Amino acid sequence: MNVLPAGVADVLYLAAAVCFILALKGLSSPRSARRGNLVGALGAAVAVVTVLLSTDFAGANLAVVLGAVGVGSAVAVPAARRVKMTDMPQLVAIFNGVGGGAAAVVGIIELAEWSGAAPTATATSATAFAILVGATSLLGSLLTFLKLQGTMTSRPVVVPAAGPLMVLALVAGVGVGVAVAVTGNVWLGVVLLVLGLGLGALLVLPVGGADVPIVISLLNAFTGLTVAASGWAMSNTLLLVAGTLVGASGTILTLAMATAMGRSVTGILFGALRGGSTAGSTQVSHRPVRRAQAADVAITLAYANRVVVVPGYGLAVAQAQHVLAELVTALRARGVDAVYGIHPVAGRMPGHMNVLLAEADVPYELLVEADDVNAAMPSTDVVVVVGANDVVNPAARTDRTAPIYGMPIINADQARQTIFLKRSMRPGFAGIENELLFAEKTQVLFGDAKDSLSAVVAALKTV
Repeated sequence: MNVLPAGVADVLYLAAAVCFILALKGLSSPRSARRGNLVGALGAAVAVVTVLLSTDFAGANLAVVLGAVGVGSAVAVPAARRVKMTDMPQLVAIFNGVGGGAAAVVGIIELAEWSGAAPTATATSATAFAILVGATSLLGSLLTFLKLQGTMTSRPVVVPAAGPLMVLALVAGVGVGVAVAVTGNVWLGVVLLVLGLGLGALLVLPVGGADVPIVISLLNAFTGLTVAASGWAMSNTLLLVAGTLVGASGTILTLAMATAMGRSVTGILFGALRGGSTAGSTQVSHRPVRRAQAADVAITLAYANRVVVVPGYGLAVAQAQHVLAELVTALRARGVDAVYGIHPVAGRMPGHMNVLLAEADVPYELLVEADDVNAAMPSTDVVVVVGANDVVNPAARTDRTAPIYGMPIINADQARQTIFLKRSMRPGFAGIENELLFAEKTQVLFGDAKDSLSAVVAALKTV
């Protein structure tokens, strides 16, 4: 089906690459994120159509390719449409893993086609890299999916002699990778794939639940690099550009998230090997707290001058973003300066709260970043924490033994009053109690966030 001249195909590939760059730029802001997604999808469509129209497919290969596209679309489209907002990180993880696995499989196929006689040593070197890192991303992403889904424990899982095993697997991977680069042997490529799977398991198993989103971002960068390596091996400029963009942006995001949590990437990955990684907890505190009723909360909010709402993962679980937006709108209609305080790692992935609140048509101007919220916190009358915990926990500033120590937080403890909306006294993903819950100026409204907020909105109308 080679109906496009080479020059036209090159221009279309360039157009697709430009779409990917513009998409990445669009994703840098919630205002333009939707448009960025559409531009990126357009670029991907242009790239796929260009491949189909500029490649000579032998025999039944075209039918196989079209069949694969059809099956992939039949699986991915319903999954993406039906996924809950709370499960979005799991979807990102599994899609990312499939990308890494695809790059590894393509590498094996390339070695088989070359039969030990690759075009250049550079091509086999890039292929070896794609196989090793792609397999690492595949199993690592699958394990992050299972941890976030709750199918396996979110606590760090440290196998015996994990450190030496990781070093051994890495050295073996590099050694076999060099052998693949020199010989182009497909069976050595299979061994390299198995070593990559082992590295993925050893890398992700020791990571605690609170750190999994950062590892997802890191593995996303890994997948981008494997795609770039595949592009290098196959002399495909578009794959090289797209993979480099994903690899670079994933790396930057990983570092930004680690900084937002006040931790290093190495500490996140290897902290459990020395007993310092965060982990989920099932412990429930039985210490007394000041309980509030919806009517009490409504009165407190109605007569405040400034209110900051801090959303978290519990808001997403309860799907309470619409009723929360209704509450904030009602407060602003009464003259209350009500805004949303957005912590960069609230929820399970960067931008989680921004996307969640965008679903409720919350104006972007009301979403205030943590630094700006903290600057005005001493003059804030009430902070309403909805489903968040670790991102407002003062232990991040005061307790050197806490797993979140050093993580920048929203300083809710500096406001005049704090109201927590919680389903139970179970701690956040870090597995530690939040002393702010037991402070004299704190009230706790127990229950499902959606039901609690609905009751507060109803009570507010009577104040």
